[in-house]
Amino acid sequence: LDAELSLPPRCYSDLLREWAEFCTTDESYGESIRVLERILDLSLSMQALETGVREDAVDVDAFYEQKAGPAPEQEGTLLVIQADGKGVPMVRDEPARPSARRGKGEKRTKKKEAVVTTLYTIEPYPRTPEQVVQALMREWRVEEKAQQGASPVPPSRSRRPAPRGKEVRATLEGKEAALERLAQRVAQREGDHLRHRVALTDGAEALQKRVQERFPDFELVLDIIHASEYLWDAANALLGETHPEREGWVGEHLLQILSGKTATVIETLQERAQDPTLSPAQRQRLQTTIGYYQRNLPYMRYDRYLARGWPIGTGVVEGACGHLVKDRFERAGMRWTQAGAQPLLDLRAVRINGDWDAYHDFRRRRQHRRLYGS
Repeated sequence: LDAELSLPPRCYSDLLREWAEFCTTDESYGESIRVLERILDLSLSMQALETGVREDAVDVDAFYEQKAGPAPEQEGTLLVIQADGKGVPMVRDEPARPSARRGKGEKRTKKKEAVVTTLYTIEPYPRTPEQVVQALMREWRVEEKAQQGASPVPPSRSRRPAPRGKEVRATLEGKEAALERLAQRVAQREGDHLRHRVALTDGAEALQKRVQERFPDFELVLDIIHASEYLWDAANALLGETHPEREGWVGEHLLQILSGKTATVIETLQERAQDPTLSPAQRQRLQTTIGYYQRNLPYMRYDRYLARGWPIGTGVVEGACGHLVKDRFERAGMRWTQAGAQPLLDLRAVRINGDWDAYHDFRRRRQHRRLYGS
């Protein structure tokens, strides 16, 4: 009779577990318990919810290994991958008698990096360097006004094409594991409809090296937002954060970078760094920007990227870091073990990717085979 009804191994039904997990992938375990009790008049323990999440996330990797990509006619001609990291606060192994005060530089909590990857296709969107400078400077002004307490400005409508077939995943098992899994999905999205392959990262050298090794057919692009942040830092070092010419200085040099003249910007900064009137701190900040640009120069051919209509910002993966990881795992007072966080990361990714129903159908079929052998 159990096999006829395809009952799960424990006393909680598949339906109840799915409802509970839909709650826990968005809200805390405590809030999920309160919601279920309010709706069902049924009290579940936190341990029951945590155990259900661990058991029902075991098939996520298998699900994506067999999931086909979108049909070629539904895909764009650019295949884009992005990778970034986001810290998850972990439970500390406290000594038996903790000291009354933390040492210098010692933090109350430790974090473990969740490596977040995104995969999607998109249509080309050619822009000029001038258009990109205007957009970036407009975003900077909006952010400045928001920090000063001004009313938020509604976002302008963009003609930018939307990503197609976007998938996000996150793992606490390191960069190699994240990129290996991403490579499997990339292989499933390959096809004659693709014209270019682009990999976007920030300037983290270790991540860039691994991406190049794992994806040799992709052209690596440095995120323009990180590149511009170093330019702002140089401007603050030279002019100060309140100087009226600071915005114009950044805009002028940012236009050079986007026009493929990063080497010229490096030379300019090197000349300014020789100014004897600069303090050692100012000179050090300029050298930091110079070193960052020198190391990333091969990945800053923005004039070519823009002409081909490639994306040059890691906004998709940074948004995934915030939505997938931060919004659920960095709430006040939350601390995690890897065994508790990883299954929830997997199920939350399934939900964000729009695969919830398909995954649980797949999971129930595999569960039945495991339990009843047919």
